Amino acid sequence: MEGRELLHWLNGILSYHLFELNQTPVTLYSIIVFVILIIATFALSRSVNRYLLNRLLVSMEIDEGTRYTMKRISHYIIMTIGVLFALQFVGISLNSLTVIFGLLSVGIGFGLQNIASNFISGLILLFERPISIGDHVTVGDTEGKVYSISIRSTTITTLNNISIIVPNSAFISSNVVNWSHGDPKIRMDIPVGVSYQSDPDKVVQVLKDVAAANKHVLKRPEPDVLLTSFGDSAWNMELHVWIANPRRHHRIRSDINFAIVHAFREHNIEIPFPQRDVHLIPATGSMPDPA
Repeated sequence: MEGRELLHWLNGILSYHLFELNQTPVTLYSIIVFVILIIATFALSRSVNRYLLNRLLVSMEIDEGTRYTMKRISHYIIMTIGVLFALQFVGISLNSLTVIFGLLSVGIGFGLQNIASNFISGLILLFERPISIGDHVTVGDTEGKVYSISIRSTTITTLNNISIIVPNSAFISSNVVNWSHGDPKIRMDIPVGVSYQSDPDKVVQVLKDVAAANKHVLKRPEPDVLLTSFGDSAWNMELHVWIANPRRHHRIRSDINFAIVHAFREHNIEIPFPQRDVHLIPATGSMPDPA
């Protein structure tokens, strides 16, 4: 008798009418079933991505960025189907969802524009792929490697190993420098000024030797030196080098600059500093007598 009373009591709690959604009663039981189905859908999505897509896409030698995009899209598709199935299972029809979508549209109109913008921008990033996982990018003042792309934001790991969360809308509404999009090679332009007393041919050769001695500088395309302008106290030259690791461009630039300083000292090539000649013109006429 006690067991039957307990079951009756549990049935009463689980069947308790909490509220209605478009004339569809929502009970505690339906909410529990809904949550279980969502958890099962999430577990299914993770299993598909981890064991099926990971092994399949790796065996097909698809690059990391494409693999990530395909896994994210498959996750969203599975979760969307799972949520719709869970809603139908607990008795909430698609017609009832129109009420929810109507409320969401009102919310977007009043204060969810930012969330909606980031959501849509996330879909654009996943489908158009202007950036991919592993790309080295600069967005505003943030520079680093793309670590992950979610539906709302993108995580960038900076050169200081700091994770920066950037809203997806920033990649759509502002200029983005992708240092490694398509072809990871980039050209670095290193300006240097040399004295007018220096032999320009010798300077060009020394700069090319410095570039050739750096292990990060590519042999093809070859390093090049240009005379860009005639400054007030120096020839303004520019060393052009190509590297294959954009993430290290700050360090490589610093190493080349140090090597230029040492090479110029070794070959007695002067790096001038701005100078001004002041000419004093003697005053004409006599100075007035002090009062």
